[in-house]
Amino acid sequence: MTDIAAARLKKRHAAETRFRVYGRTAIIIALSFLALLMGRIGMQGYSTFTTNTVSLSVYLDPARIDAGDLEGSNFDYVVALALLKKMGETDDDYGTNASEAMDLVSRDLGFQILNRLKAEPGLLGKTITVTGPMKANADLYYKGQLKRETAQADRRLNNHQLDWLDRLKADGDVKSGFNVAFFTHADSTEPEQAGILGAVMGSAMMLLVTALIAVPMGVLAAVWLEEFAPKNRWTDIIEVNINNLAAVPSIVYGLLGLAVFINWLGAPRGAPLTGGMVLALMALPTIIIATRSALKAVPPSIREAALGVGASRTQTVFHHVLPQAMPGVMTGTILSLAHALGETAPLLMIGMIAFNPGIPEGFTSSASVLPVQVFIWENASERAFHERTAAAIIVLLVFMIAMNAAAVILRRRFERRW
Repeated sequence: MTDIAAARLKKRHAAETRFRVYGRTAIIIALSFLALLMGRIGMQGYSTFTTNTVSLSVYLDPARIDAGDLEGSNFDYVVALALLKKMGETDDDYGTNASEAMDLVSRDLGFQILNRLKAEPGLLGKTITVTGPMKANADLYYKGQLKRETAQADRRLNNHQLDWLDRLKADGDVKSGFNVAFFTHADSTEPEQAGILGAVMGSAMMLLVTALIAVPMGVLAAVWLEEFAPKNRWTDIIEVNINNLAAVPSIVYGLLGLAVFINWLGAPRGAPLTGGMVLALMALPTIIIATRSALKAVPPSIREAALGVGASRTQTVFHHVLPQAMPGVMTGTILSLAHALGETAPLLMIGMIAFNPGIPEGFTSSASVLPVQVFIWENASERAFHERTAAAIIVLLVFMIAMNAAAVILRRRFERRW
């Protein structure tokens, strides 16, 4: 080997080594950012999955509870008096102590008393025990996110209230456990009572509408374009537009849904039906492109063999080609639906930003979805909503990872190599 050839070979090996270093560095940087993102979300949101509850013995004083108008009675004040009694204190003339006590205990306890009195009016004048969540700021104190060392002017709870919380914890009246309410409650103005059930149900209903519209339309459109459509200028234009639509910003689909579905067709604003139709438009190009790629991957010999034994062109496509391409079709469909699940911008355009304290009753009723719930909570002023924002992101990521994992498993399980 000449010196010139050896120098060139050495230079080429050095270039390959640098390329490998660059590639590994890029992967390390990407993984570092991913770990930073996931770590930040996890550190902020993990505390949501635990909650602190308090048990109080409450005297249902007939002098303060109107048996003829239970709805008009102030049960929060009754609970506050029970807490003051537990602390060995009474309310003052200005109601300051009771107000401070109400800032520590959730209004859920008052609703529990109301419901129990409706079911058993004979409880009036007796003492009952109720258990419910602590108020959001008190819960944050027990979780170490609200600290006594912070200047009193910079925190929501004063030293007097923190002393009460310490006594409740020391006396064993406060217990820590798994936050079931986060998964079984809908949204609420009270952070300690807010949950994701309404948003999860809204997302599920919307995704069902998206799948029912986008999957059959997308698959049939792809089959027609790939197997039956004549190759001319018009089909070329259609193919170019489908590829372009896959790259259109999602907010454009929201504007389209607002103009066509809501303003023209009169679809209900902020409903899973409308959201599903908008996301179906967004998912269609991806499903069509994925299905066409799967159909192209089927060897021509499959078509030729079916036609050779007398099958019609339609029978060949739907009995032989499409079943062979189904793993790729399913993968593309699941990935497009997972992408639709995480969309926020088009749903904001069609009015899915309203506060919804309950579970959606139907496909045409107002509803929220997980991405929009994250947006709403992150813009809330209460600090406790921010940890719930991160927890909702974790739940959303779990759903999306599960859907992507399902796509990978299905592809590997049913994939055929030709």
